[in-house]
Amino acid sequence: MSNPEPQRGRIGGVDYGTVRIGVAIGDLEVGMASPLEVYTRRSERLDAEHFATLAREERLVRWVVGLPVHLDGGESQKSLEARRFGKWLAEKTGVGVDFFDERYTSAQAEEHLLAANLTKKRRKARLDALAAQILLTAYLESGAKGQDDPGGIE
Repeated sequence: MSNPEPQRGRIGGVDYGTVRIGVAIGDLEVGMASPLEVYTRRSERLDAEHFATLAREERLVRWVVGLPVHLDGGESQKSLEARRFGKWLAEKTGVGVDFFDERYTSAQAEEHLLAANLTKKRRKARLDALAAQILLTAYLESGAKGQDDPGGIE
């Protein structure tokens, strides 16, 4: 699913979930990412409209979908769901998708939010978008290369 990498433009990072999806926006030239939103899924049609609009308004050249893998690098059931979502996202938005190892993003996001002394409700509201930002930052720091096989040797 990985396409030749564009060297310029905005990219959307996705922390996939069956109920909530964290979204961050980054820039390939600047090499920075920031949290954008936590989207609560509604229906396939409304979700498709939302992400197509987001891709168009943000002028995205690539999506980066977090791939939840086991500590040993093996894929999980959630990895397969994230891959299906990535394929769907590419079809609905017309924007290519890369996958990237997201093993520790939610734990890192939770640590940051705990350190900020936010209430549990506020932490939950921001967790997925911050996880998407951490994922996207790691992707940018890696040279903006997707990982079709995060557990394998690259």
